[in-house]
Amino acid sequence: MQLTVLNEKSQQELKNERRTSEGYRIVGRHSAIKVCAYCKKALKGQDVCYKNTFYGIESWRCVQMSPTFYCNHRCQFCWRDIDYTWPVWRGEADDPKEIVEGCIKAHIEYLQGFKGNEKAVAERLAQMEKPLHFAISLTGEPTMYPYLPEMIDYIKSRGMTAFLVTNGSLPENVEKLLDHQPTQLYISVYGPNEEVHRKAANPIQKDTWERLNKSLAMLRKFKRNVMRLTLVKGLNMVHPEQYAEMIEKYKPMFVELKSYMYVGHSQLRLEIHNMPFHRDIMDFAGEIEKHSSYKIIDEKAESRVALMAKEEFGGRRMEFEKL
Repeated sequence: MQLTVLNEKSQQELKNERRTSEGYRIVGRHSAIKVCAYCKKALKGQDVCYKNTFYGIESWRCVQMSPTFYCNHRCQFCWRDIDYTWPVWRGEADDPKEIVEGCIKAHIEYLQGFKGNEKAVAERLAQMEKPLHFAISLTGEPTMYPYLPEMIDYIKSRGMTAFLVTNGSLPENVEKLLDHQPTQLYISVYGPNEEVHRKAANPIQKDTWERLNKSLAMLRKFKRNVMRLTLVKGLNMVHPEQYAEMIEKYKPMFVELKSYMYVGHSQLRLEIHNMPFHRDIMDFAGEIEKHSSYKIIDEKAESRVALMAKEEFGGRRMEFEKL
């Protein structure tokens, strides 16, 4: 038994070394941050991410993080190394306040080098020291973290927004968030039907499609909600009329159509031709528009992403509750 524990510890240390070499900064036992490219570009006044374009999030004040590396999917298009994730929670869970404070500290420390960058915008450098946003979407499935409701409450108590992305496979944990709502909840949809979804997401659970639909049924109970489609040519960029049917059934506030990006470990599983061009995304959004009451209201070509909404929601992109 002792040998097994030592082996697992050694494996975890090796995994963390690999993650650090890929740009992650490990926080505690199971959390991490990774500064995204748009945060760095924003600090230099070059560009901002689509969340800034669509929702007013300041990219240079955004902490991209995850409270867990564990995941119950093995998505074909995932840019992470899906060979070293656990499909179920293991061991003790860190305190949510310690995770948040540790992620902020690691994020700010990572960006200190920009103070010597002549292209950096002075005002944004000063603001960078006081992050305003948590993007809980880095890696793993965040609803597996047992203290996620408390973590979201703490983020918001600090005057920050929390954008949470989930694969919807744990509806019982999504339901727990109804009384601890993130600023904006995303539920990712990887296929317009069960067959395509299973092929794209490669889930561990057998009933993942039923579980996803249970989570989607709760979507409108969240004050701000998004159905997110990650689209891959030759895999799940099919049957726009079926996506439209799902959208009409669950009536999200917003729908994001995002291109798969040929980066990271996904290059070992897919080909560059699987990555849609922005015009492909816009054409596909146009097909969904034809089959639904949702309209294209914005786009960001650099990110290969389109935003759709009903007219009643289109003007509410920048409206956030007082924190």
